[in-house]
Amino acid sequence: MPFFPRSEPRSEPLRARLRPRSAVAAPRLAAVDGLRLLAAAAVAAYHYLGTPTPDFWGKGRDLPQAAPLLHAVSGYGWLGVEAFFLISGFVICMSCWGRTPAQFAVSRIARLFPLYWTVVVLIVLVGSLAVLAGQRSGAPTDLRTSLGNLTMIPGPLGLRATDGVAWTLWVEARFYLLMGGLLLVGLTYRRAVAFGFLWLTLAAIGRELHSAVLDEFLLSQYTGLFVTGIALYLMHRFGANLLLWLLAGFAWCYALTVLHDRVAEHVVPAGRGASPSWPVSAAVLTGFLLLLALAGPGPLRGVRSRVLVVAGALTYPFYLVHQSLGVPVARGVLKVLPGVGLLPAVASGLAFSLLLAAGLDRWVDRRLGPPLRRRLTAAMDPAPDPRLEVDHPAIRNCLYCQNSAVHKPGGCAQEHLAEVGS
Repeated sequence: MPFFPRSEPRSEPLRARLRPRSAVAAPRLAAVDGLRLLAAAAVAAYHYLGTPTPDFWGKGRDLPQAAPLLHAVSGYGWLGVEAFFLISGFVICMSCWGRTPAQFAVSRIARLFPLYWTVVVLIVLVGSLAVLAGQRSGAPTDLRTSLGNLTMIPGPLGLRATDGVAWTLWVEARFYLLMGGLLLVGLTYRRAVAFGFLWLTLAAIGRELHSAVLDEFLLSQYTGLFVTGIALYLMHRFGANLLLWLLAGFAWCYALTVLHDRVAEHVVPAGRGASPSWPVSAAVLTGFLLLLALAGPGPLRGVRSRVLVVAGALTYPFYLVHQSLGVPVARGVLKVLPGVGLLPAVASGLAFSLLLAAGLDRWVDRRLGPPLRRRLTAAMDPAPDPRLEVDHPAIRNCLYCQNSAVHKPGGCAQEHLAEVGS
């Protein structure tokens, strides 16, 4: 018996097991949308209440003393980033299925960049106004850094991120490139499973070799999370089987093992409370995995909720603004109203972030996303240059063009353009 199922199964039972569960467009997985907002809320909790930075909210407002329990729990909120990557493996595999590489690229660009560009511009404007008012800007506002940040890859360009959470977008972008490569080969069940096992193997080799180059390309710190998400989506689409459980199991063992490195990055300075522990971090992340398993291939896949769908739509803009724009608002409240408590100020920053996210979703994503998607789609397959459709000797006598009813751009077309004239 072959290790992977045949693309053309010979027996009806095997064909039935590998047939997608629905031949038409499936309804939106509202429970997965809810999990995305939960992950964003965890990251926000870390930035607002769990940060180990001394005097983050000013003198006399020390988090371990002001909110000891919330501070201890929120200290694990950075795991929301890991949860995002886990969900991304599921959602991006779903987004890729049945699409060409060009369609996938267009969908990602139209979804990510309009909101990101808008938020970067907002942060720079707010920071510039703060500098003009004699205040210190929390983000770089110089032109060179701002232009570099518009590419969404400030780190590789040696620049400081305008939006502090942008580093995760670069991780996501490289995952998209890997999935785009799989699309070029052709995305099928067998190839997706093979891709998962191969990616895990190569990532492990990269770590063994301590190769920074391989780590950059293979995302070895997060490979297990992405592959686990892919395995869960395959279970959602084709049903669970032993091969997919093995893929998910190997990937999750890998993910929890390398999680130790991320835990070490969040060591709390002496006197600032207890540092996060690997067992607790692994348990929290595994709990999130179980929630995704319930929301994707599990019984919660049938949940229908407009509220959760809206929550999913607000997740990305909220994630972009909560730290770079929401935290300054909360600090401003504490400065203008020094008598207000820390938690009400934090609540004001979070409420502002949610309201701003709703505005960005309505006025940016919904207004700019669709036309950008249409224009990019048209640009992927442009119409022939009408100037090359004329009956001209330069075209009629060309050995490479004489059998073409319409001379398409490319190759010797530019030479003909010069001869035909504009």
